[in-house]
Amino acid sequence: MDVVSFFERLKMLSGGKAGMVLVHNGIVRDHSRDGRPVASIDVEADSVRLEAILEEARRLPGITAVLAEVRQGHLKVGEDVMLLGVAGDIRDNVISAMTSTLDRIKKEVTKKKEYRD
Repeated sequence: MDVVSFFERLKMLSGGKAGMVLVHNGIVRDHSRDGRPVASIDVEADSVRLEAILEEARRLPGITAVLAEVRQGHLKVGEDVMLLGVAGDIRDNVISAMTSTLDRIKKEVTKKKEYRD
């Protein structure tokens, strides 16, 4: 995953109409939400569902471009899991679209299994 080229692609796709670009870079962390240690994770993603969610996000008010990349397979602490980028006209629209799209991807697209050692 190349964050810089991802960001540039998002800006290009927005065709100069974006006043804000927001990029989320999800990374494997060394602990779970409940504080237990994590050594690595397995990630699966439903690419058809992902594309449907991105297409819906592209139709949100003020949004000019939306992209995502999700790595699948066995990932270690510190490795990138997901890039999600949203470009749009103003901060309120972009932040709202980023939040709702990210929440949907985490709930509807990705599945992960954590390993302790």
